Amino acid sequence: MNIQIINGPNLNLLGVREKSIYGDSSFETYFAELQARYTNIILTYYQSNVEGEIINKLHEVGFSYDGIVLNAGAYTHTSVAIADAIAGIKTPVIEVHISNVYKREEFRHHSMLAASCKGIIAGFGLDSYRLAIENLIVK
Repeated sequence: MNIQIINGPNLNLLGVREKSIYGDSSFETYFAELQARYTNIILTYYQSNVEGEIINKLHEVGFSYDGIVLNAGAYTHTSVAIADAIAGIKTPVIEVHISNVYKREEFRHHSMLAASCKGIIAGFGLDSYRLAIENLIVK
């Protein structure tokens, strides 16, 4: 089983930015923990601050991987293009958020991506990624 994790803008700063919201662990550290936990799965990780690069990655893996865990960051609330990319691929995508977006600013309460995703997991910190992987394993 192949699962691609894709992180969007500013998530390369996890462990450094707004620790009260996002925690003090880098994603690379957490990703190593996921790989150690799921030794029977091929987990790959990609991060970009560029919308088009995220779309290209979705296109690249969206017909051959078993699942995609996507934290599109702020693009969640603005990107019709990423939503279209998700709608155009065959691989199921689970939208994740580290914070509970519904406890934050009003503009974060709407996802442009949700209608094209299998589901959304938000508010469980980095564990949101594990919960998404568990869902993809069970299918």
